[in-house]
Amino acid sequence: MYKRKIEQILLDWKNSSERKPLVIKGCRQCGKTSSVLAFAKKNYAHVIYLNFHEHREYKTFFSGALDIETITLNISVGIKEAKFIPNKTCIVFDEIQDCPNARASLKFFKLDGRFDVLCTGSLLGVNGYKTKEEQEEEENASIPVGYEKVITMYPMDFEEWLWANGIEQQHIEYLRQCLIDETQVNEAVHQRMRQLLLRYVVVGGMPEAVSTFFNTNNMNEVYEVQQNIIEAYKADMLKYALQADKSRIRECFDSIPAQLAKENKKFQYSVIQKNARARDYQGCLQWIEDAGIINRCYNTTITELPLSGNIIPDTFKVYMADIGLLVSMLEQGTVASIMQGNMYTYRGAIFENLMADILTKMGRKLYYFQKSSGLEIDFLIRYNGECVPLECKARTGNAKSMKTILAHPEKYHIEHALKVGDYNVGREGALLTLPFYMSFLLTSL
Repeated sequence: MYKRKIEQILLDWKNSSERKPLVIKGCRQCGKTSSVLAFAKKNYAHVIYLNFHEHREYKTFFSGALDIETITLNISVGIKEAKFIPNKTCIVFDEIQDCPNARASLKFFKLDGRFDVLCTGSLLGVNGYKTKEEQEEEENASIPVGYEKVITMYPMDFEEWLWANGIEQQHIEYLRQCLIDETQVNEAVHQRMRQLLLRYVVVGGMPEAVSTFFNTNNMNEVYEVQQNIIEAYKADMLKYALQADKSRIRECFDSIPAQLAKENKKFQYSVIQKNARARDYQGCLQWIEDAGIINRCYNTTITELPLSGNIIPDTFKVYMADIGLLVSMLEQGTVASIMQGNMYTYRGAIFENLMADILTKMGRKLYYFQKSSGLEIDFLIRYNGECVPLECKARTGNAKSMKTILAHPEKYHIEHALKVGDYNVGREGALLTLPFYMSFLLTSL
């Protein structure tokens, strides 16, 4: 087990006197179950684990009355080792989307208050195929609005990757101070961080891929793990999607590398299939996004806050939620090029997806700015109370669009800008340049 930020979130939840049953959603294989079980076993005398995906029979525990006495009786009959001790038992509902009545029961667990409940869900809210019985169950079950807390968990982020590589907090604080003071990073530290960034690009944050990398130091084996995850996602698309959407969801997913290869990275349905129409594929793309596999980055009408209020709903880019999975979808030679420091491979696509990975995993929504005149900014973020353009460059670049925007504050209302790439800290007027590995420190809102 590697250190994950979810551990502190779970501890804060347990220490809250007003805690509600906690539902952790996120893409498959991002570490939800292992993190929850490790926390529960460490902090509770008794843990009762119900995986509704692997054990469909567990759904019968919730087929009748949902009062806590009935539920605990049903579970104790079905699972002999289950022990319900008030304030000492934690119940874990894994893949709770497969048992709507279990989720409905969270209201009663909250009202009862004797047992803590942790839940995980990989496909919560995904519109998919259901049997007639499952449809009836879902229609009759109610989501316990107000009686549960829902949070999203992501694959390991870059800071967690640094922890796994032995980078201590004092080193991260040193980088943070360099950012604050706008001073260059020590050359030895700079080179080490550059190396770790390149490795993160090809390994990504899926826990199994990370473990395989550290255990084998063999990128071929990491690639095999990543491919297995991709195939598992595709299997979910075939198993859980509506029959009419199955092939279209796969087509949307398979088009992502080609979408990012374009000079204009706006998502275009015609790339999926010639003459493809948005109305035929919108729901399919939404399915992939709801499954936590991709992130959407919206174009904005203006470079002003609030960014969410200025989006153009039908103009967006799509990035893989994990950078390592994107790289694994490309030819294997890409990995070798990246590890050798040749970040020109696939040009801006990898760098942009890496930034999307870092921003999303710190909880940020994604926005960009593009005009028909050719003016384009890779990302817009809220930073230190301002709308700040953020440009990603593979190595160097004059950031022409950025300079245009900074030259006209009366039109774009931009006072400061950021450019990240393969260089050290520097400033030129209103433009602050940063090494890419510092991106995870841009947390100030």
